[in-house]
Amino acid sequence: MSVQQPTGAQAQMSTEEFEELARNAPELVRLEFIQGRVQVKQAPDGNHQTIVMWLLKHCMQHRPDLSLYPEHGLMVESYRKGRARPDAVLAACGYLGGRGEWAEPDGVLMAVEVTSHDRDTNARDRTEKPDGYAQAGIPVYLLIDRENQSVVVHAEPEGGRYRAITTRPFGAVIDLPEPVKVTLETEKLKEYAN
Repeated sequence: MSVQQPTGAQAQMSTEEFEELARNAPELVRLEFIQGRVQVKQAPDGNHQTIVMWLLKHCMQHRPDLSLYPEHGLMVESYRKGRARPDAVLAACGYLGGRGEWAEPDGVLMAVEVTSHDRDTNARDRTEKPDGYAQAGIPVYLLIDRENQSVVVHAEPEGGRYRAITTRPFGAVIDLPEPVKVTLETEKLKEYAN
């Protein structure tokens, strides 16, 4: 669910006010602050979590020097005013040690989102988050799109947008570009599309 604001309106609250709200939210509620709006992130279903674990295993096999961290908050968007909670972030082993709930994105090589079956997925995972991750300078954004049964790789962030976007259907082999350098064989994702 997303809390909407009128077009052209100021942000609903300051980043500091959002962090206080998120800190005091019930444990089962996961909040994000994207494009000046508070958004509630849907709890993942079993297929969603299985996809994240599938990706974690691939990353561990191909890049043992890196860790895939599930559900850690990042400071995103221009001037780090947004707060996103990607389904996973790829960074050096130990990268999140000593960092708070909302980490700077410097050192994050890839942000990952797996679409959920909710009405806000289109705006959030396909439009707003790629922009926020590109503005933060995250080199790769991987979207595993269950609805469209595709893997979308966003790369080459420049000017707040990703210049290179590659889409492949589930079942295809896709190479994640530098600095990630992992090849994904996505046939298994067909089992977890729903």
